[in-house]
Amino acid sequence: MEGNTAWLLTSAALVLLMTPGLAFFYGGMVRSKSVLNMLMMCFGAIGLIGVLWVVYGYSTAFGSDIGGLFGNPLDALGLSGLMGGDALEGTGFVAFQGMFAIITVALIAGAVADRMKFSAWLLFGGLWATVVYFPVAHWVWAEGGWIFEMGAQDFAGGTAVHINAGAAALGLVLVLGKRSGWPKEPMKPHNLPFVMLGAGLLWFGWFGFNAGSALAADNIAGLAFINTLTATCAAMLGWLLLERIRDGHATSLGAASGVVAGLVAITPACAFVDTWGALAIGAVAGIVCALAVGLKYRLGYDDSLDVVGVHLVGGLIGTLLIGFLGTSAVNDAGADGLLYGGGLGQLGKQAVGAFAVLAYSLVVAVILGLLIKVTLGLRVQNEDEVTGIDEAEHAETAYEFGGARGRGVATGAGVAGAAKKLEGSKA
Repeated sequence: MEGNTAWLLTSAALVLLMTPGLAFFYGGMVRSKSVLNMLMMCFGAIGLIGVLWVVYGYSTAFGSDIGGLFGNPLDALGLSGLMGGDALEGTGFVAFQGMFAIITVALIAGAVADRMKFSAWLLFGGLWATVVYFPVAHWVWAEGGWIFEMGAQDFAGGTAVHINAGAAALGLVLVLGKRSGWPKEPMKPHNLPFVMLGAGLLWFGWFGFNAGSALAADNIAGLAFINTLTATCAAMLGWLLLERIRDGHATSLGAASGVVAGLVAITPACAFVDTWGALAIGAVAGIVCALAVGLKYRLGYDDSLDVVGVHLVGGLIGTLLIGFLGTSAVNDAGADGLLYGGGLGQLGKQAVGAFAVLAYSLVVAVILGLLIKVTLGLRVQNEDEVTGIDEAEHAETAYEFGGARGRGVATGAGVAGAAKKLEGSKA
């Protein structure tokens, strides 16, 4: 028991690290005038959702079932009854699941980069977590939750985390509108080393995300760990191959994006498929997600950092492919998919769960976005967006060069001016 608790607490810490990793991943992808805002949106999610989880989120997700839709929020209000005596054994699970809630909200931030008010973001995040994430976590993972009882499988969050966040991102950007100048104005990543660093931190933390979901230091955790590595490697290679064929270049942004696509897709399936299944899921995700990120240009929605193309699409790939590639040979708790003699039954369950979460999250995100738009207001003023959301929302900039130029230091004009003054004094 002590070893399992230690592994679960370690995994919880790894999952928390994923949110700062996500901040760097997203922060490098935005323009330099927006990087602090993106970091703040991710860190803001940690503070906000961390508090809500303790107060009523855990109980809403995992309290005693009410109609298969949510847990009783009064069961463990403020975690009462869970913080003393023998109940401490269960607090590892509380901590672990709290980190899932945090990063799910933070994922949405990438879609609304450059233009959403920080106050509106926090309000949306709190409301969405309350009426969408906490109940959906109950649907998927809690005894009594309707998706759980139906038999749909989601080991570590393909539906509850990635489809859920991706659908919310789509709904919110439809209400928020496009960035000023998009798509005509180039909006390239300002710091690709940040992107690569963030992808690396995400990959590292994801082993806690997936393997930790076994809730024990056992062979199932090892299976999830190996499949997470396998699928992610295959997805990165798939994305780079598509880039090479389509564009003539394999890019660092493509490598980082392929890594995240693979991590997303293997998340629901990591303990339900063998290594061949993991390779297939990763390869499909790398190629299909690389194609999916271009849909925003054809369909006209401005998903700034491709949350829809990577998380919604990747989550759907991993969730649905369990219905084809799942095998009980690696996990007695799993089910055989179509390619392993299981028929269409499991695929049907996976599809019902995936699209129900997609539809619910999308509709609620649109409603919440509209309510905030007509009350608090969703986006910054156009002039603030053009000059930079960092200064407008946080009175800070990530890179300060003005002071050096003002003192005439390390600039050609400053050196030349000093030389002329020196010559004048000699004359």
